[in-house]
Amino acid sequence: MKKLLKKRSRKAGLSPGSLVHIGEVRQADPHTEVITYDRERVDVSQPALEKECPLPPVEGAVTWLNVEGIGRLELLKRLGDCYGIHPLVLEDIANTDQRPKAEEYDKYLFVVLKMLIPLDSGVSSEQVSFVLGDGWLLTFQEGLDGDPFNPVRQRLKNPQGRIRSQGADFLAYSLMDVIVDNYFLVLEQVAESIEVMEEELMRAPSQRTLAEIYRLKRDLLFIHKAIWPLREVINSMIRRDSALVKESTLIYLRDLYDHTIQVIETVETLRDMLSGMLDIYLSSVSYRMNGIMKVLTIIATIFMPLTFIVGLYGMNFKHMPELEWAWGYPSVLLLMLIVTVGMLIFFRRKKWF
Repeated sequence: MKKLLKKRSRKAGLSPGSLVHIGEVRQADPHTEVITYDRERVDVSQPALEKECPLPPVEGAVTWLNVEGIGRLELLKRLGDCYGIHPLVLEDIANTDQRPKAEEYDKYLFVVLKMLIPLDSGVSSEQVSFVLGDGWLLTFQEGLDGDPFNPVRQRLKNPQGRIRSQGADFLAYSLMDVIVDNYFLVLEQVAESIEVMEEELMRAPSQRTLAEIYRLKRDLLFIHKAIWPLREVINSMIRRDSALVKESTLIYLRDLYDHTIQVIETVETLRDMLSGMLDIYLSSVSYRMNGIMKVLTIIATIFMPLTFIVGLYGMNFKHMPELEWAWGYPSVLLLMLIVTVGMLIFFRRKKWF
């Protein structure tokens, strides 16, 4: 968080639309790929974007330009000039701390989403930006290991696939659907971690259990922040009367909206489960503490009369007839034993232990 605030301070005093990369540079050398397809063919290339502008070559074709790694601001500026993208949109693409949103401009639709990546130590996120135009789609990724869009690339190779006969809006939906499907994988990992914590909580809770519960709560808060605005994004795309989103694609966006609601409900359920686990942990710790205090109280209660008897005969008075008895010492020991056994029987009948 401190690093992010420090990087945000670079923009202080700059004019709106100034390109400043905010976020971690995950890939210094961006990787670019251009896929042009229609019903008949699919062409994949990696052109020098600094020199040429890949646009749909013929009417009816779709051009998908994917950029992995946004550290090179010169490339962003070049693509902005090529496709007529507003400087404020380029600024939002370079700022990887954007909230998921959808904005419509004259000739394109700008959408920002968060891709979640499950890690062994938690959850990481990657900002994915979409710029949807008439017959073309630009996608910008931060450049994490692995590409979540590979399933869509595989579907593009199938000449009978629905995606080959649809426009750029359906391609954008397909990529968004991959991102939402990945949310379920992340939540599945979190749910498995919660199950492990539940078993440990019932068996032998420890300080590590509490730390793990708080870690999972932070992960779910992070996931909730990334997912919650998504339903507004998809809902606005459905309700927005835009020529860029065809009527045939709206039904798929409605299905994607339902998936988003399901993801949000799952997150809320997991958060409630963690809150319940935290209450169980505190109750378990309190129960163990009460058990310890009960044992100590019983021990102290047993020794109170014994201490009284020992203290009584420890007084240095001259005339104490019991001190002269031949069986005085064994008698006192027997009395102490009788008192101890009697108190244990009394506690047992009261079911105090």
